[in-house]
Amino acid sequence: MKLDILAIAAHPDDVELACSGTLMVHAAQGMKTGVLDLTRGELGTRGTPETRETEAQASAAIMGLDVRANLSLKDGFFRNDTEEQLKLIAAIRKYRPEIVLANAYEDRHPDHGRGARLIADSCFLAGLRKIETIGEDGLPQQAWRPKQVFHFLQDKFQEPDFVVDISPVIERKKEAIRAFKTQFLASSDNEPQTYISSPAFFEGVISRDATLGRVVGVAYAEGFTTVKMLGIRSFRDLINNVT
Repeated sequence: MKLDILAIAAHPDDVELACSGTLMVHAAQGMKTGVLDLTRGELGTRGTPETRETEAQASAAIMGLDVRANLSLKDGFFRNDTEEQLKLIAAIRKYRPEIVLANAYEDRHPDHGRGARLIADSCFLAGLRKIETIGEDGLPQQAWRPKQVFHFLQDKFQEPDFVVDISPVIERKKEAIRAFKTQFLASSDNEPQTYISSPAFFEGVISRDATLGRVVGVAYAEGFTTVKMLGIRSFRDLINNVT
């Protein structure tokens, strides 16, 4: 299936926290959307790879994704090298996204920055026809390079280059995050508490979306950075800032 937007992230739940709203508002516009998780999150303190997969699929249903897949790289130990790049290049060529949403270049978790570089490099390399990959059908894949790679904000705050209004889907974003029951808002079970399991962490995510929205005069927004310069066809594409 060809996708318009593919979010690629190091761990199941990265997308929910950072760009699930953006995926949902574009799906509502008729675009095909998907998520590719690089790892199964097997090093996470709470839950198991199996529970994370179940939660990821529940969240995918809430977001209305057309595709959710997992590359099953090693959590904590994947590398931006030839072997890992070829796996990701094959996935990019399979889904042929116009836009890729990727991990932040700098963040608290080292997998996020490493994932950002792996994703950005693989998106470029996927467009080189002399790099050969074989699809699941056993046939050679055609080269494909996404038009844009945008990096979503994660735990470490960065000044975004642009924001996306997610006000209409904020409640569904909360539901998508809550689908990861082992990870978030889970202060009453017997597993160890973590940095992300407290209500304060969840509230901080939503509060940041509210702050970013307020800057451009909407209720909630998600922020992104870009290396490649953006261009627009019309000023009508811009949200009016608060005066």
